[in-house]
Amino acid sequence: MNRTEFIVATAIILFVAFCLGWFASWLINRFTRVSKAEVGELDRMAQALHEAEETRDQAITYLQQREAEITNQLSQTEAELRAAMDGLRDARQEAEEMRTYIERNQNAG
Repeated sequence: MNRTEFIVATAIILFVAFCLGWFASWLINRFTRVSKAEVGELDRMAQALHEAEETRDQAITYLQQREAEITNQLSQTEAELRAAMDGLRDARQEAEEMRTYIERNQNAG
């Protein structure tokens, strides 16, 4: 093979490699291209996701406020229950003292 044949063969090989590369690039671009409808759909989905996140954040805030209110009510109710139980205990003790006093006076009299 002389020099001219070598240059022509190399040029043909390089041209075929270029054509295969270009075809592969075109093929990949053709399959990965995003249409305008798909972009619109992605925008719509992104907007819906954003709205859903805002709704979730609002729900979390509402639940935290509600939990704080209920915890406060529970604390107040427990305090009232303790006060009522203390009052009942005192009333029972006083009633027992009165019974004892009455029995002593009946036995003495």
